[in-house]
Amino acid sequence: MTIDKSWTQIRKRSNSAVFWQGLQSFLQMAKPHVNDRGFIRCPCNRCINNAQHQLEVLETHIHRFGFMSDYNEWIYHGENVNAASSSNVPQPNSGVHDRDEMFEVLEDIISNDAEVDQLGSQSSNVQYDDLFTALNSELYPGVSSFSSLNFLVKLMHLKVMNKWTNKSFDELLKLLKLAFPKMDLVESHYEAKKLMTKMGLGYQSIHVCKNDCALFWNENSMSETYPVCSKSRWKMQAGRRTGKNVPHKVLRYFPLAPKLKRLFATSKTAKLMRWHQAGKSTDDNVMRHPVDGRAWKDFDRKHPEFANDVRNVRLGLAANGFNPFNNMSISYNMWPVVLTTYNLPPWLCMKPEYLMLSLLIPGPQSPGKDMDVFLRPLIEELKELWENGIDTRDAGNDRKVFKMRAALLWTVNDFPARSSLSGWSGQGYKACPTCNEDTPSMRVIGKTAYFGHSRFLPSTHRWRSNLEFDGRTERKLPPCRFSSVDIMDQLRRVKTTILGKHPNYGGVKRKRGDDELNWRKKSIFYELPYWAEIELKHNLDVMHIEKNICDSLLGTLMGDPHKSKDTDNARRDLQNLGIRSELHLYEDGNKLMKPAAEYTFSEANRRKFCRFVRSVKFPDDFTANLSNNVAQNDSRIVGLKSHDCHVIMQRLLPVGCRSLVNKTISSTIIELCTFFN
Repeated sequence: MTIDKSWTQIRKRSNSAVFWQGLQSFLQMAKPHVNDRGFIRCPCNRCINNAQHQLEVLETHIHRFGFMSDYNEWIYHGENVNAASSSNVPQPNSGVHDRDEMFEVLEDIISNDAEVDQLGSQSSNVQYDDLFTALNSELYPGVSSFSSLNFLVKLMHLKVMNKWTNKSFDELLKLLKLAFPKMDLVESHYEAKKLMTKMGLGYQSIHVCKNDCALFWNENSMSETYPVCSKSRWKMQAGRRTGKNVPHKVLRYFPLAPKLKRLFATSKTAKLMRWHQAGKSTDDNVMRHPVDGRAWKDFDRKHPEFANDVRNVRLGLAANGFNPFNNMSISYNMWPVVLTTYNLPPWLCMKPEYLMLSLLIPGPQSPGKDMDVFLRPLIEELKELWENGIDTRDAGNDRKVFKMRAALLWTVNDFPARSSLSGWSGQGYKACPTCNEDTPSMRVIGKTAYFGHSRFLPSTHRWRSNLEFDGRTERKLPPCRFSSVDIMDQLRRVKTTILGKHPNYGGVKRKRGDDELNWRKKSIFYELPYWAEIELKHNLDVMHIEKNICDSLLGTLMGDPHKSKDTDNARRDLQNLGIRSELHLYEDGNKLMKPAAEYTFSEANRRKFCRFVRSVKFPDDFTANLSNNVAQNDSRIVGLKSHDCHVIMQRLLPVGCRSLVNKTISSTIIELCTFFN
């Protein structure tokens, strides 16, 4: 029987019923000849039978690139199979695309979108045309092994790794075009970004109200002013809009779903996304991954339908402020919101390549209680991923499509950021989120102090009867744990908070009622259906805690007037409490004298410790050169980064303090440093 192949010559393919009918007949003929993974050679003008794909990808390629003109006998797709050795059939060869690594990258992107777009619609084809054009273009005449797209991706990677400015990147492109006029390359960084966006590396720009009242998004996306504060979304000059519409603030939102789908696009990462099931510890007393923790197990017990599929994604969220200009004299605070995937093994889930930037919150001020305004797009997507999921092709399971769901398990922040995210204020008499309304606190000179930590010790511990701390014995039991029902009952008593910084609306400081405790708001995270039942909602970042303790401990030991906790007011507090009489301030004539404390280095010991830190040698890349942080006169240690503090607490301080203070003090310091190990 003669096969009608005239449809392969049709040029206007999108609107041709003959072409679509012929293409469907070809796919039906080829279907019995796919391999055990569902792949078959692709006869489009780009792949020319060199690459193998699934039938859905063949349909897209043939529609987009056309059918190769010299493939007359379809021996790879069911026609005259016994004539496979025919000399008339073009044999696969190693062309430019087999050697270009970007070929496989684009295949992963396209095949992962195939099940959603059905690969037949014209709209799904157009978005990749520019990428394939750049992939098929030689970087320079005669250079067939290096495509224009490959070179551009590598150039953009160098820009990021070496922190080139956009201007310097534009000037480099101009120089390359000037030196190599025939080079096929974009003209500017703006054009390069537009091309990278089509590879899933883009973001959404969402305008923000000047007073952080809300986003110009969804139902407000077309509004010129926000209805609450009535402020224009555009910057104004002399009461009039500038020539070009420039928004006051822009929130950058990086959609989450495409990034999660990309993790299943390659077989290597798709298999790693199942590690948490096979790699969990068999010893109940050993925790090497969050899957071994009580919070994870409790979540699985409450949501078995989610836990049944190991491919469902568990996420953690971190947020903190930083100065993007690397200049502390400029008061500007920008907040990135980063997500990490806990499906991955512990040696990968915190690697930079697996951290996903979700939001870039603009400054110049910290969002504070208005954090919920900026989290709105992410929360809406998380709700969608939990309730409906998203169709995803799993490269680790014969590229079968499954419904991927995702859940946010907890956040990881320092204490101020935790206050912004959770809604529980980190200031005041009830600042402790664990003790809640049972927080033991007292007012001392200039600040609030928190005491009563001996209550966490066993009831028979000797320190409970020690009078040296506050002159009293400790008889209280540890504070009770508050269940999710108790927390929700407290939140129901919290009044609705008006967000924003407008002086007549959200910017007005509201006095909390006694029944509201320390709650400032009901966090937006409670809109997630599962959030109220999560056992551990917010984690404190050990890195920040360790650095703060290291700075305070070193400052006190070294007698640094700027960082020491042994201040004059602290000595007066001891006097008011009637304890530690040997440390009380006293008058000597007209002078107020401060007795030397046994926990502070003498001047000679201070210099010894500084010389010790200066003399220590570490292996390459273990830490920064700490000798640069020691003052020239060996009197103080300054400018420590977080990792420097970690090294000092873990390696140097336990050794260096032994001979400089008495055994009681040094043993306490060593135990404190060991706690962070």
